[in-house]
Amino acid sequence: MRDPQSRTRPARSRRPLIGVSAYVEPADWAVWRGVRAVLVPEAYSRAVAAAGGRAVVLPPDDVDADVVAVLDGLLLAGGADVGPGRYGQSPEPRTEDRPDRDAGELTVLAAALAAEVPVLGVCRGMQLLAVAYGGTLHQHLPDVVGHEAHRPAPGVYGAHAVRFAPGSLAASVLAGVDQVNSYHHQAVADPGRLTVTGWAGDGVVEAVEDPALPFVLGVQWHPENESDPRPITALVQAAGRRV
Repeated sequence: MRDPQSRTRPARSRRPLIGVSAYVEPADWAVWRGVRAVLVPEAYSRAVAAAGGRAVVLPPDDVDADVVAVLDGLLLAGGADVGPGRYGQSPEPRTEDRPDRDAGELTVLAAALAAEVPVLGVCRGMQLLAVAYGGTLHQHLPDVVGHEAHRPAPGVYGAHAVRFAPGSLAASVLAGVDQVNSYHHQAVADPGRLTVTGWAGDGVVEAVEDPALPFVLGVQWHPENESDPRPITALVQAAGRRV
């Protein structure tokens, strides 16, 4: 029997769907060893959920970008290096790329930008944004800045000061933030058509954005592992305006 109260109950709005790009890597669990698996650190989905969204994991797939039609936001996660061929360079010895991720993420990203779906790039994701906008990367940052502070040791985050351009999206989202975590050995050299709006103390690019679109932001650090994950919160809020 139909609930007689159903007509008076307000419709519950759904959570914004945030596509989170994922790795395909050999993984171990239970009795299984070295099985290729679709992976993304839980910290991303936890941060999306805490901000009121629902994370949808996107394995590498460059057949088409149809999934963008059902997404409210796109989060390009961190991971291995972007292939240097994507920005006209040959790989250096310390560059470790994932061609499948590049192809799949660039396919989805192009469609998301065309549809003005909110986009956040994290670490590798920011670098991929720069490449998609015609930019280039430093393949090994210590060769440029002369130190290892941006990736102090395997699996160990560093921390450094950061500043943002007044009036920028980054400055608005991150008001009051003057230090971020750090774990990367590559960085944006040329942002292409993006605008640089954040810098570390040594001049390394820490934030980029596209002022021509409602929400396109890249951050070089890992907000999903910060106590203040405001870039992810801002992405979910921007996505929520599309629901």
